[in-house]
Amino acid sequence: MVTRRRVLGAGLAATGVGFTGAALLPALKARGAASAPTPRAQAAAATVELYRVPMPKVPVLAPVSTAGGTDTYEVTMRTARKEIFPGLQTELRTFDGHFPGPTIKARRGRPVVIRQRNTLDVHTSVHLHGAALPQSEDGAPMDTIAPGAERLYTYPNKQPHASLWYHDHAHHLESENVYRGLHGSYLLTDDEEEALPLPKGEHDVLIGIRDAHFDATGALVYQMGDRARSTLLVNGAPYPYFEVDARSYRLRLANCSNQRILQLRLEDDGDMVQIGSDGGLLKHPSTVKSLYLSSGERADVVIDFSRYPVGTKLVLKNTFGNAEAGQVMRFDVVRTAEDESSVPSRLRALPPLPKPTAERTVVLRMDEGAHPDPKAYLDEKVYDHHRIDQRVRFGASEIWTVTNANGRIPHNFHLHLVQFRVLERNGKAPAPGERGLKDTVLLLPGETVKLQATFDTYQGEYVYHCHMLDHSAMGMMATMKIA
Repeated sequence: MVTRRRVLGAGLAATGVGFTGAALLPALKARGAASAPTPRAQAAAATVELYRVPMPKVPVLAPVSTAGGTDTYEVTMRTARKEIFPGLQTELRTFDGHFPGPTIKARRGRPVVIRQRNTLDVHTSVHLHGAALPQSEDGAPMDTIAPGAERLYTYPNKQPHASLWYHDHAHHLESENVYRGLHGSYLLTDDEEEALPLPKGEHDVLIGIRDAHFDATGALVYQMGDRARSTLLVNGAPYPYFEVDARSYRLRLANCSNQRILQLRLEDDGDMVQIGSDGGLLKHPSTVKSLYLSSGERADVVIDFSRYPVGTKLVLKNTFGNAEAGQVMRFDVVRTAEDESSVPSRLRALPPLPKPTAERTVVLRMDEGAHPDPKAYLDEKVYDHHRIDQRVRFGASEIWTVTNANGRIPHNFHLHLVQFRVLERNGKAPAPGERGLKDTVLLLPGETVKLQATFDTYQGEYVYHCHMLDHSAMGMMATMKIA
């Protein structure tokens, strides 16, 4: 079946936009941006050998204290050098020297406190993406940690289970800071999730995917809207292989790219069972052949590798846009194994949506074509942290209709503080994978998405924005005040 998105994806590829829409952006001289990439600089990504290195397993951070029912962590943001390409060293901005940042495992009802020390030479702000937090803990774009300073973030973890992630959010710097390595995963669980017979332990695996542009020395090249981010990394490694047992795995997929849109598909068109989205498990599993993830989106899938004989080598492909980054990683089935896991037909209960109390519209747009100083707009305004753009009554449940007004550039939409429910996409019911709790949603050119969010957790000022971080850094962000 030819879907709407498949047709649009092919159209974008044909026009040279690829995954990011960056082909439409002039070379912007953002703060700290590198010079324009040279043909020699682009050669390193083009010659990387596929499936040469094993997929790293992201380390789980251990708390320094568990006293008083609170898990306390200490993290240092620092520069580190890592061997991403064999034999080459890459300088990165990291959490505790790890690329990507270490995973934090949390439990509903058990607070987490993290002391973040900034030893970098740039300001930072750590945002726990998808979390319901007081304004003081949200990691707002202007609430930054200066070089040499530190601060405590306290996460109450009152919301249900979800595969969250954390990343830098310092305005005008967020794009480069995240690109250079300031991102990691935060896995929140609860009794409801743990009671299910889903794959667990070593068969519950985090897979963070992002793109990058390396020069011939292995150095990361950063430039706003760079079209040459054509090397895909999985858990920080280029095109790795992952040895799996012939049994079911839960794969927690996350798109940690600045702009790239992914359409993930097994090369044999085999089934994947989607069980979760940004805000945790879906009500019911959904069998899919492919899965879309825009920047910042997450999805949990179960893949049953027992249907393949030992010795099978199965490639996970990216089929959105051009073929330059069409390979992602390879699964190598290496042994038989017992498997007592299963995917229930009902995964969780989601409460019915309350009657909406208000409706709003939001329009995303950025300058297309030749502009000497292109800008990105939300409701035709560039972000100003002094301005309140929307006032929301505390406890309200609102319908927001979000439109991508561009003709060629994709965007997505992220609300801080709340998980929302997608009601419609282009006037039609959302696909099964978008019917759970979401905090980020994709909008291809000309698309409109209607969503409903309930603002009943915390009061204060929070941002909402395009989570293609090059776009938000250019101004596609606004502030809502909940009171």
